[in-house]
Amino acid sequence: MAVAPDYIRDPAEIYRQSFATIRREADLSRFSNELQDLAVRLIHACGMVDIVEDLVVSGDAADAGRAAIRQGRPIVCDVEMVRNGIIRRLLPDDVKVLCGVSSKDMAVLATELGTTRSAAAFESFADDMNGAIVVIGNAPTALFHLLEMIDRGVARPALIIGIPVGFVGAVESKDALITNPRGVPFVAVRGRRGGSAMAAAVVNAMAGGLGA
Repeated sequence: MAVAPDYIRDPAEIYRQSFATIRREADLSRFSNELQDLAVRLIHACGMVDIVEDLVVSGDAADAGRAAIRQGRPIVCDVEMVRNGIIRRLLPDDVKVLCGVSSKDMAVLATELGTTRSAAAFESFADDMNGAIVVIGNAPTALFHLLEMIDRGVARPALIIGIPVGFVGAVESKDALITNPRGVPFVAVRGRRGGSAMAAAVVNAMAGGLGA
């Protein structure tokens, strides 16, 4: 009879050991205690301690994100993977987590606008953007389009989490955000790395910190 492998099964202990390992291996010294929790969550989502070298956070980002959550403002996501990665139980009941990319109408709107469905979905949520947290983990076009919306006076989010992954437009869209965030607090990861899990992890850190 095969012997079952010995491994940790307790969720709380898995979290504890994971976060302890991250704090031991990652250089978090340039971050405040509050932002260290955010960085730890981000590393936990991707397994790469060196991601903190590319993490760029405006000084008011954590306060802006938590205030938006307390005030019941929407969280607008570029793709369903981001929305599904957000731990809903950490949020107040009145906070809506929105994503329109799967709507049947979005393909039509994307064609009309000459862009992707993720970017078109942001256009459809223009009225929800004011004071919202906008979370981008997949589509650089959505980040570019959001910045264009702000430039024309349509949207003024409380916080932009700009962590799209990829080889086309990801670097450039994040650089555009970091270089000129239009006065909006932001969290970004320079370079090609990013993704839905990492973007959702930032929301989870602001909503519940660690151990949740």
